[in-house]
Amino acid sequence: MGHNYKHINVRRHRSVGATTATAKPTMTDYLSMHSRLTQVGQEHLLKFWHELTTDERADLVRDIEELNLDEIKQYFDRATISMNENGIKLDDRLQPIPEGKLISIARTSSEKLNAYRDEGLQQISNGHVAVLLMAGGQGTRLGFDHPKGMYDVGLQSRKTLFRIQAERILKLEELAQDATGKRGHITWYIMTSEHTVQPTYEYFLANNFFGLKSENVLLFEQGSLPCFEYDGRIILDERHRVARAPDGNGGIYRAMKRQGILDDMQKRGVLYLHAHSVDNILIKVADPVFIGYCVQEKADCAAKVVEKAAPNEAVGVVAIVDGKYQVVEYSEISAKTAEMRNSDGRLTFSAGNICNHFFSAHFLQKIGSSFEQELKLHVAKKKIPFVDNAGKRLTPDKPNGIKIEKFVFDVFEFAEKFVAMEVPRDEEFSALKNADVAGKDCPKTARADLYRLHKKYIEDAGGFVHGEVCEISPFITYAGENLASQVEGKSFTSPVYLRDTRDPLHGHL
Repeated sequence: MGHNYKHINVRRHRSVGATTATAKPTMTDYLSMHSRLTQVGQEHLLKFWHELTTDERADLVRDIEELNLDEIKQYFDRATISMNENGIKLDDRLQPIPEGKLISIARTSSEKLNAYRDEGLQQISNGHVAVLLMAGGQGTRLGFDHPKGMYDVGLQSRKTLFRIQAERILKLEELAQDATGKRGHITWYIMTSEHTVQPTYEYFLANNFFGLKSENVLLFEQGSLPCFEYDGRIILDERHRVARAPDGNGGIYRAMKRQGILDDMQKRGVLYLHAHSVDNILIKVADPVFIGYCVQEKADCAAKVVEKAAPNEAVGVVAIVDGKYQVVEYSEISAKTAEMRNSDGRLTFSAGNICNHFFSAHFLQKIGSSFEQELKLHVAKKKIPFVDNAGKRLTPDKPNGIKIEKFVFDVFEFAEKFVAMEVPRDEEFSALKNADVAGKDCPKTARADLYRLHKKYIEDAGGFVHGEVCEISPFITYAGENLASQVEGKSFTSPVYLRDTRDPLHGHL
């Protein structure tokens, strides 16, 4: 695969009107394409052909060639069936995760958790663990027009999400070496989108991969699917461009197969993968406790969940529908079911999904070779810019078509052995989705959650913290371990920043 997926630098920039991919389109090309498109009811894609320049024709040919025309009709048909099923309540078909398949960190002995952790560290030092980061999104809702992973949340260290996660990986490699005497590497696969791949790559390059070995950081691109009108016709974004949208985080399975990631895992001897989204500032990247639990349970697939804060919290829950595991959206169950409680008073359907998953490499190979084609398709009605009959690009003021997405968790139903781990929300989940004005899931709440956790780490290790602003470098501790020698019996006054010699000289010591 070479050094960091070199093809990133020479990949076809779809946004540039280059004709490198295709020779000048001829009349014969036009006729054969027209006949092919007519068979699938999409011949309108060529309606401006005679007005296009040679370069524009080449762009259009490339866009059409990238569509799998045999699949297109099937995609649309499957998607519209799923659209008509939306709104059907699933209450009668629903069961919670059985006790034996769900472990709660809060209700498990430290001996057991330490045994899982040891197992996870052993797998890391053997080089069997990789991380799959879903980082295709841009920080648009944060008012930030770069990849979300490059966002500086405003910590004292000024570290971005990418940097924090990279440093946690480095620290974990060190912890695994301390525990086993052997240094293993965690491979970091980063799924980007066509718009974020180049800036992400350049950012990692400029920051020297944050101290990680560049050959262990591989970027690959999420796929896209065409946007459709309600009658199944593909929308033209411009006279010479097909309207497309990313195929959702469930697109990772196809992208991993098509872009050689599954082959790369096999070559490197990677057996286990921890997959998560980029925007959780508290993420325990490649968490050895989670990995160890899943390995000992021989799980194909697993999910970390948090206990729902309230019956009406709008999060999907992991549950069983018709005997198969899936994530059930809040809108798919009635209030009555959402409010059901067990004898101990806890919600029956409490396993809140946080996009934090484990997969065995064996399971991913099976998904890639067969189950990917069966993944559910989710439909969203959207306002999609389009070209009118005169060739003018318009942006509609109400939904005029559909975008199709796949979701990462829709493979749960194909797992022979699925387990879940309930983790404390205040230690492992704080999403960054909105600008501060929203007041939730925003930079302010992400900072506060990290500070609160780091203050707890110091206090649990016997130190005292006065005030709220408290940050500890990932180089010092991964999850609160080994702090006593630095903090026991000491008093710290906010703003506190425990820094390592490898940290940039920012903030306070």
